[in-house]
Amino acid sequence: MNIVAVVAIASAIGAQSGPPISATTPKPPANSSQDAAKAEWIPLWNGKNLDGWKVALGGADDAAHGSTKPWSVHDGVLVCDGSPVGYIRTVADYTNFELEIEWRFDPKLGPGNSGVLLRIVGPDQVWPKSIEAQLESRSAGDIWNIGEFPMRAEPSRTEGRHTTKVNPTNEKPLGEWNKYAIRLDHGRLELRVNGELQNVAEACEVVAGKIGLQSEGAHIEFRNIRIRPLP
Repeated sequence: MNIVAVVAIASAIGAQSGPPISATTPKPPANSSQDAAKAEWIPLWNGKNLDGWKVALGGADDAAHGSTKPWSVHDGVLVCDGSPVGYIRTVADYTNFELEIEWRFDPKLGPGNSGVLLRIVGPDQVWPKSIEAQLESRSAGDIWNIGEFPMRAEPSRTEGRHTTKVNPTNEKPLGEWNKYAIRLDHGRLELRVNGELQNVAEACEVVAGKIGLQSEGAHIEFRNIRIRPLP
């Protein structure tokens, strides 16, 4: 990547001006916690099929012909084989929400890569304009900015499009289920991995968008995907 591109990307993320961003002292807007407590959790995935989701693949037309590969469902678990590269995303748009997802990698197949895409806007492509909550093994809690999505991350932990998490990895051993708790409340993003706050971003563009899960070359499994709308 040339220096001009790096500068352009930096201006969209961590290099933006503003006060330091803390991942240890969350500051939700007034009354947001109370309002969220009143809202009900809604299953984002039904545990049976891919109703309500659309497959988007890079450089392939399988999705256009009704294929769901590399995605399948087995015993209430959403399985991604990792190839071809692409993602699955919601048909509906979401703006402000709390999102919970459980994931694991198969110890026989080893660690791998994936991610949760937030506020996807624009055409389906690899990769769409969005904020990525990283799921690469040992890096869950990192943030990637895709398509110069307007946001502000902590400059001291940001290099180009990538903002590393605050604390050492707290992922469980391969084969055990991990839990992502993602809160995207207007301009503020909080990422919690297995209950620990790992990253924060501010000034995220407030726009309705899809939620996606990446197929990025590795076998990964998901379950218990649910969402709670925020006002």
